[in-house]
Amino acid sequence: MLHANAAFPEHPIRLVVPSGAGGVTDSLARLLAIELTQNLGQQVFVENRPGASGIAGTQFVANSAPDGYTLLMVFPSHVSNPSLFSKLPYDTIKAFVPISMVSNVSMVFVVPKDSPANNIKEFIIYAKSNPGKLNFATVGSGSLGHLGAELFNSMAGTSITHIPYKGSPQAMTALISGEANMYLVASASSALPLINAKQIKALGVSTKERLPILPNTPPISESIKGYDVQGWNGIMAPAGTSPEIIDKLNKAIIKSVASEEFTKKLRQEGATGFTSTPAEFQNLIMRDIAKWAKVIKNANLQLD
Repeated sequence: MLHANAAFPEHPIRLVVPSGAGGVTDSLARLLAIELTQNLGQQVFVENRPGASGIAGTQFVANSAPDGYTLLMVFPSHVSNPSLFSKLPYDTIKAFVPISMVSNVSMVFVVPKDSPANNIKEFIIYAKSNPGKLNFATVGSGSLGHLGAELFNSMAGTSITHIPYKGSPQAMTALISGEANMYLVASASSALPLINAKQIKALGVSTKERLPILPNTPPISESIKGYDVQGWNGIMAPAGTSPEIIDKLNKAIIKSVASEEFTKKLRQEGATGFTSTPAEFQNLIMRDIAKWAKVIKNANLQLD
């Protein structure tokens, strides 16, 4: 067994993304796969397995051999699904072992160009002056944008109504037309051209630090103390994967994320590299499970 671990990897590695091609997570996974292929000496290829809010692809990895050759790229639905669904086909904690975080992605709080609000504090005043009349767009019930907006409602004392759309293009179209009053968009890079063209206004970013591509947009936490919504990504393996393999993968991920090319491409996506030890990643998962469980319960959001 030790000899096998020392030789790892001996053939290509599959990195499962439990969402469709073309999204932020998929883009980051493909960028990471290129770097990991160089650092591990074996091809790392991305396999999209979308469906059921990420559950389908996650279940596939949970049922895979714990040999390091099938990995999972997770995002916040991994920690919100235990509260959104009454039953999952795997144990979120026990079925996986964390390897490392990869990135931290900030959402952007955007409003129509003719919104009377020019900053978060003005938007809160606007929302409170029109109770029950404003709405927020999302890419679907239970998405991070949905949870982040409900957290905003809770912390700001507002009552903005949720309207789910089929995807980000539809949600953004609704915002531009004024059909929606706000939208926590997951991809800063996709929103940037519209912000620069003054078709929409960016009032804040969801993480505690400003984004390099939006240096003049302050964190929402400057107006709502403690507000923090991170669209993180990380890599996990099936439970039972040997510590030696986990350690080798952790080192390769850290080296990959630190590369100049990967850092440059992450910034273009509005993301920052953010690696960790397996234990640190596990702590984040446990913390976020508890955080979103509270938001989901308060907003009565369970999906089944």
